[in-house]
Amino acid sequence: MSTALAARPGWLRRHRTSLVLAAFLLLAVVTALLTSRGGTGQEAAYDPDNVGADGARAVARVLDDEGVDVEVVRSADDLADAGADARTTVVVTSTERLGESTVERLRRDAGGAQVVVVDPGPELLRLLDRPGSDGPSDTDGPVDAGCDDALYADLRIEVDSASRMPGSGCFDDTLVTDDDVALLGAPQLLTNDQVLRADNAAVALRLLGQQERLVWYVASYDDLVADDGVDFWSLVPDQVVPATAVVGLAVLALVLWRGRRLGPLATEPLPVVVKAIETTRSRGRLYRKAGDRAHAAQALRTATRSRVRARMRLGATTDEAALVRDVARHTGRPEAQVADLLGTLGRPPGTDRDLISLAAALAALEEEVRRS
Repeated sequence: MSTALAARPGWLRRHRTSLVLAAFLLLAVVTALLTSRGGTGQEAAYDPDNVGADGARAVARVLDDEGVDVEVVRSADDLADAGADARTTVVVTSTERLGESTVERLRRDAGGAQVVVVDPGPELLRLLDRPGSDGPSDTDGPVDAGCDDALYADLRIEVDSASRMPGSGCFDDTLVTDDDVALLGAPQLLTNDQVLRADNAAVALRLLGQQERLVWYVASYDDLVADDGVDFWSLVPDQVVPATAVVGLAVLALVLWRGRRLGPLATEPLPVVVKAIETTRSRGRLYRKAGDRAHAAQALRTATRSRVRARMRLGATTDEAALVRDVARHTGRPEAQVADLLGTLGRPPGTDRDLISLAAALAALEEEVRRS
């Protein structure tokens, strides 16, 4: 009993694979939470009150110093109360939080103002009736304006990443203006850590400071309604997908490293030693319980033939006919009698008494062979 308990693996060893997978999943969740940049309020990217690297506090302060009346609103109701008009520029950030209802309210409440949409995604472009995108822009170096808009003549921007917007515009189509709506696919030119690169500051001030009043609308999920069609993935931070992919690759590598390789079977010693007599008795009990006398008789005859061959030095390959003939010659018994006792075609015992008699007759024959 103690040997069996000692051989049983511990709980940690039996569940180590599950524990490793759970640890990786927990690590993925923690990584996603720590790296998430889609927070609310002052933590959101391009927020005018965010003093972090991805905030836009510097641009908002400079606009205010230049005499632009900067008003920050954080809900659709506040945007409606702001009373935007043709002398107002409305810049929209946190655009991933916009839905069909809030886009409709934005169009209604903008009141003819110039609207600047920062970093719009494919779904928002569809809601703005500007579906499609030309993909990422080349940001290996400064990008010239390359357009006929005199507002950005001789200016260049330099950002880490940018996306081309549908239509034709400036800075490799990362800034497209059409029907009083400007789409900015290079939002990092507004951030505190990149506004001083190239002419980013000048482009930001000219884009947002054309009017004497600027309403900075930070969109909120609270304004969405039930039928906006916001799915789960639109609410998941962008870092979750790559983090999950990294975790998946790590788990796959762990499986390949720790998994059992295919190969020949390995022999292992038994935890206990079973005596031969115990095995024989157990087989006998099984034969008796099953009533298989023919099988038991065949086992007795096979064992006797093996010992007789060894005694007479005939070798294990000697056929049964030659064995019967030699045994009959040495013992003086008729070959038919010897064949009935030793042969595979001998009569099977009908009762337990007949089986016992067969065992005794085989023992007597083996003794005669030994004496001869």
